[in-house]
Amino acid sequence: MDFGLNENQEMIAQMVRDFGAKEITPHRDQWDEEQHFPVDVMKKLGGLGLMGVLVPQEYGGAGFGYEEYVTAIMELAKVDPSIGLSMAAHNSLCTGHIMQFANDEQKKRWLPKLATAEWIGAWGLTEPNTGSDAGNMKTTAVQDGDYWVINGAKNWITHGISGDVAVVIVRTGKTGDSHGMTAFVVERGSEGFKGGRKENKLGMRLSETAEMIFEDCRVHKDNILGEVGQGFIQAMKVLDGGRISIAALSLGIAEGAYEAALAYSKERHQFNQPISSFQGIAFKLADMATELEGAKLLTFQAADLKNKGKSVNKESAMAKYYASEVAVRNSVEAVQIFGGYGYTKDYPVEKYYRDSKLCTIGEGTSEIQKLVISRAILKG
Repeated sequence: MDFGLNENQEMIAQMVRDFGAKEITPHRDQWDEEQHFPVDVMKKLGGLGLMGVLVPQEYGGAGFGYEEYVTAIMELAKVDPSIGLSMAAHNSLCTGHIMQFANDEQKKRWLPKLATAEWIGAWGLTEPNTGSDAGNMKTTAVQDGDYWVINGAKNWITHGISGDVAVVIVRTGKTGDSHGMTAFVVERGSEGFKGGRKENKLGMRLSETAEMIFEDCRVHKDNILGEVGQGFIQAMKVLDGGRISIAALSLGIAEGAYEAALAYSKERHQFNQPISSFQGIAFKLADMATELEGAKLLTFQAADLKNKGKSVNKESAMAKYYASEVAVRNSVEAVQIFGGYGYTKDYPVEKYYRDSKLCTIGEGTSEIQKLVISRAILKG
């Protein structure tokens, strides 16, 4: 297996680094403090093709594969993880769901606007009382002629307020029935559809997380993705691919924290020598580098399988689980290596530390990943 960067990946990596230095880094601290979601930055990423990385060119996308996608998220996460999170959620969840399960007419209707970031996408599965227990969701859709009437609320939704279009999975059958849920596309401006409370978060503060509220929201049957009753099954397949994006996000954080700690350990002197010369620091760096490489291999393996159209259920869960835990460990060790300075906002490791924890929670907690992995290996 050759996971060296190809020409497209090298081009994307440099493009993201240049864009980040100009458009994100100068404003990052202020935006983080204010929890400002920079929609204009997302629009500019669309102009670079990064909001439709996997979308075929015929629908206005870049038409790249998962290796390029992973690289783009990694590099963006090194600049700012929360921008990387928003880019990943837009691509993998909302756009990804439509790409996988929409008919051609629906694809022509929504993908060009999503791929260029003319529209920002959201994806709604989670509810206040049903995180991992999606089968017991309370948001319902009841058919009324050619329309379905949606009532309920979703929370922890990336772009829940600012999103222009959302793919929403709601209950159309019995509670607990995995074939009793359906995926609808709901456009912003639809009567009865609005954003709710915005979450005040520990990290990922540039990425908007909020409620979506539905009050007698009428959605035409043409907005159903696939068949009625297939929403949950679709969502699980979407999450298989989405977990690769969170693994990539984790890699960016882990690598950013490692690179910052490595550079600082060579610059910081104690007892008349760089702290990297002390075994206590050198061994931390060795662990960080080794775990980072392991996480990369798992992630690019999953990306390679996804590109080949093979099942990635186990592999994406492994990549997401391991890479997210490595992101947290590397961020913790980076703060430790920086010492007191790592606990301040003068250096980036403090932000990597806060942002990293979300990776072990979003799109399935580490515990859920273990459940997915264990089921796969026991069944096999």
